Amino acid sequence: MSELAKRAVVALIIAPIAIAAAWFGDAALATLLSVVSGVAAWELCRMARRNGIDTLDGLTIAAAAAVPLLSHATRLGVLRLPAAVFAAALLVLMTATIFRRSLDQRPLAAASVSLFAVLYTGGMLSFAYALRYHNYAVGRTSQSLLLIFPVLLTWASDVGAYFTGRLIGRTKLMPSVSPAKTVEGSLGGIALSVAVGWVYVRYLLVPQGQLGLSPVGIVLFGVVIAIAAQLGDLFESLLKREAGVKDSSGLLPGHGGFLDRVDSVLFVLPVAELLLNLLLIPAPQ
Repeated sequence: MSELAKRAVVALIIAPIAIAAAWFGDAALATLLSVVSGVAAWELCRMARRNGIDTLDGLTIAAAAAVPLLSHATRLGVLRLPAAVFAAALLVLMTATIFRRSLDQRPLAAASVSLFAVLYTGGMLSFAYALRYHNYAVGRTSQSLLLIFPVLLTWASDVGAYFTGRLIGRTKLMPSVSPAKTVEGSLGGIALSVAVGWVYVRYLLVPQGQLGLSPVGIVLFGVVIAIAAQLGDLFESLLKREAGVKDSSGLLPGHGGFLDRVDSVLFVLPVAELLLNLLLIPAPQ
């Protein structure tokens, strides 16, 4: 099977799972985010090890996977998590480093990368859960459409950048990090993100979700989300280059690893949460 065929088959499996989780929300969404966070954290630990940093793998993976589940429990009122809980979790990580990493195992680097992996994966992906339950989103349709919105624009930016870059790309964007990316491709990704955002708001978010953005808000949201998506992709490319690997893992044939699939989304979700808190308006009834 060709790489393109593998990519298509895996996408046909992943897409329905992601859409179903977005639609049902609650435990289904939290569980999916937890699994992806845990696997992505494991992939980061593998890359760190290639750089000579022996992270606290088990603790890191468990903590990353726990963050989305804790978000779900907090929303249900099962838990109330004061800031001291997160400080205590950091202290546990530090304490584990004392007993499990000697001086020649770079304890500062091990603890720092472990904490970073938890925040970068579980922390950032948990914004998907928060985004779905925005105060203006009432009902399953509205909530799922709002969550899908920035994810769809991320995909649009990726597609627009890929095809524009292949067709007219000449000027390298950042060759030391990602040699294939071009300035023209980046602009094409931004343009398609804005166009898809306009259509999505006009024909789905307003009539079906009873939510909207002003014309200026749509353009601003599309531009910023596309930029965030591209920065997320570049950042993970930087990490992979430092580790000397092409993909974060080979778990998803044709796609690389879980981190390769969500690298842009990790940057997009918190940015989308911030922007929608400023730009989102209830659609007129």
